[in-house]
Amino acid sequence: MSILALTSDTLVGTAASGQIEYNGQFFGTDSNASRAQLQRITQGTSVASTSGTSIDFTGLPAWVKKITVMFVGTSLSGSSSILVQLGTGSTSYTATGYVGGGARFGASSVASATFTTGFALNNATAASLISGNVTITNVTGNTWSASGMCGETSGEFMCMTGGSIALAAALTAVRITTVNGTDTFDAGTVNIIYEG
Repeated sequence: MSILALTSDTLVGTAASGQIEYNGQFFGTDSNASRAQLQRITQGTSVASTSGTSIDFTGLPAWVKKITVMFVGTSLSGSSSILVQLGTGSTSYTATGYVGGGARFGASSVASATFTTGFALNNATAASLISGNVTITNVTGNTWSASGMCGETSGEFMCMTGGSIALAAALTAVRITTVNGTDTFDAGTVNIIYEG
């Protein structure tokens, strides 16, 4: 049995046949020295969603093709919906041009809405604790699609979202905010994982 030990994360030269290298990405080489990117998953640093009107995850690398936003017991001070927006550049978040909507449904009621300012988890009551995921996937170029579902504590409701956006430049950041822009986060945790 052979064991591969990686002792450095610095690229020291062109990979020889059969080697693996790291320089922000992982590559595998075959006997013909052709290289293919291998999928890697990176976890962000979790953020307590207990204050403020937005939570930003910045500095996403250019190789990212899929991002999952994770909510655990996240709550707002009011009845606005949680909104996920995509960013380009260092501080620019796209707030128009999204195509899609969100819905909230339970045993006795359904509410839905069209959202153009982000991917929204349709909420209805303050202090509802939301847990679940929103997955954002690269379609081609700077075009992204999203889908997600979360459960909430008020009356055993579920909330869901889906849509797409064509960004003007490469994605570099994700913002979690609210539709009205004024409700504040008051409970829970938010984090992301991203992969190539």
